[in-house]
This record gives sequence, structure tokens and C-alpha cells, in this order.
Amino acid sequence: MDTIKASFEISKDNIGIGSTIYAVKPGDGSAREQAASCQKVLGGWANIAKEYATKRYRSNLINWGMLPFTFDGELPFENGDFVFIPDVAKGVKDKAAEFKAYVVKDGSMKEFTLKMGELTDNEREIILNGCLINYNRNKK
Repeated sequence: MDTIKASFEISKDNIGIGSTIYAVKPGDGSAREQAASCQKVLGGWANIAKEYATKRYRSNLINWGMLPFTFDGELPFENGDFVFIPDVAKGVKDKAAEFKAYVVKDGSMKEFTLKMGELTDNEREIILNGCLINYNRNKK
């Protein structure tokens, strides 16, 4: 946190902490139905993938309120590293296609770019509401 605070104004009011996974092509077979819900229960906030095996899996991530990022190229992070994505909610609201992210490790921050891909306005609202259940409850 000290490394991030040196470059960004953060506080308990404007930051959230969740887990993420990286997989080359997640969401094939039974994983597309259960993996997103299991990940959310374990504190998941995002997936980072080279690509998603199915549109359904990506939709399940969104319905659980998780960010469906993609990344192409050599991974800038390793298992156990921290990834900081500033202003992610603003980016979702503003329909950003790319998000500046940082690997925070050993007192330094290495910048890289995550992509979100196309989202409908409803999908953006689902993510911003935290999940499909909250989205439907707030529409009433």
C-alpha cells in the first residue's frame, strides 16, 4: 500500500481489494457454469485471460460482478503479485476499452494495459452494482 500511496491518493473510501485469476482460455466445459460463482464466493473481483473459451463464461463473470479482462503478450505478473487498477469503476462507467494497471512488487510499480472488450450498457451496470442480483434489485 505504501508503494501505491506514493503515486496515488488512496484511502479506505476509494479502494477495494479482491482477488483475481489468470488463465489462458478459461470457461470450457462445466467450468463456465460454476467457476465464476465459486471465484466470487472466494473474494474474486476480476479474471484476466488471453481469451475466454465461451461467451457464456464471460457473461457469468459479469453477472457475478467480476471484471472480464484480457491481456495478450508476456505476463508482467506472477502468482502472488499485487495488481493495482486505478479508477476502474470510472473506466467501466466511461466505457473504456483499455485500463492502465500496475504490478506492485518489491516497492515498485510496473505499468501494463488490460483490455475489457465490448460491454453493453446493462453489463456495465451489472458490474457497477456488484452483480446481477443487485442490478435487478436496484432497478425496482
